[in-house]
Amino acid sequence: MDQPSPTPSRREFLTGRAMRQQVEAAGDALADAVVEAGEHVPEPVGYDTIRLETRAMACPWSVILNPGPPKQVMVASDTLDLVHDLEDQMTVYRDTSELSRINAVAHESPQGVEARLFHLLLRCRAWCEETAGAFDPTSGPLIGLWRRCRDEGRIPTGDEILETRARIGMERVTFDTKTLTVSFPSTGFQLDLGAIGKGYAIDRAAEHMKHEGVQNFLVHGGHSSLFAAGDHYGQGGWPVGIKNPLLTERRYATLLLDDCGLSTSGSNIQYFRYEGRRYGHILDPRTGWPAEGLLSVTVLAPTAAEADALSTAFYVMGLEKAEKYCHNRPEIGAILVPPPPSGTTLTPVVLNIPEERLFFVDRSGDP
Repeated sequence: MDQPSPTPSRREFLTGRAMRQQVEAAGDALADAVVEAGEHVPEPVGYDTIRLETRAMACPWSVILNPGPPKQVMVASDTLDLVHDLEDQMTVYRDTSELSRINAVAHESPQGVEARLFHLLLRCRAWCEETAGAFDPTSGPLIGLWRRCRDEGRIPTGDEILETRARIGMERVTFDTKTLTVSFPSTGFQLDLGAIGKGYAIDRAAEHMKHEGVQNFLVHGGHSSLFAAGDHYGQGGWPVGIKNPLLTERRYATLLLDDCGLSTSGSNIQYFRYEGRRYGHILDPRTGWPAEGLLSVTVLAPTAAEADALSTAFYVMGLEKAEKYCHNRPEIGAILVPPPPSGTTLTPVVLNIPEERLFFVDRSGDP
């Protein structure tokens, strides 16, 4: 994973130097991909903020605050340190991580898991069951297969996919809740939290912020996952921009979020072409092939981890099954964007999101 970018020292925080550097003008207050509230948004809008940044899990991270006492900046700095600690625990790209250790030997004997990570894995199993396998954190071998084939300039063969799918399936992982251990049925199994790790780390970061007395903030990781808490300048929440899935330099909607997680999934940026066909990076664990049918999915949920899991699952499940899921879970909101007919506007399907919380800006499908 990429190394974190340098961050101001705590001495700079305490003297206020970093705070002065991070206060930004209205319109840029909630900048970069996920957080965009500018002059063209009817309501709500972004005002001055303090933003602390780092790099973790191969993407940029930010904690965004309303201007206030210096203590909250120190808390935000410690929060970003926590994100790095969680990356050290969950990454599959470092042999020293806890997850890598589990993947290496859990097929030989049950492996102990830190309590909170064990609870996360149990939740992953539940989300896998609830989505009929559309979300499955044992899909790492499939991801690896497609990555290797892309590097070789080809797509996997049917036999390769069939053989790889024999080594995935969250229902085949054994959990012992008394000993907090997990075990795999055979060699080749592995857990990969790439689809949910950022959301979990965001939730832990938000928990730390609240525990330290900071109530109004926004934490985002990778421009696609976030948690918004409290209020931004008396607007009843934080304005968060959603990008147009066809024209990613444009924003097509703004959401006003308060104490909830958000995640967006789509293959408009990460994909490759082979023999004239486009293949996205989000795989359907049930078939082994890239999911198709939706341009993008944005999910609102009580936690960022759940929003992460469900945005991936809904993208894989498709429109009809995602609608059915949200019908049975009114606390889950979603914006599902199917491909528009040529030359027409985007027609998103909005589920369980109040009208006063959603502002459409530009739904054009044309350049």
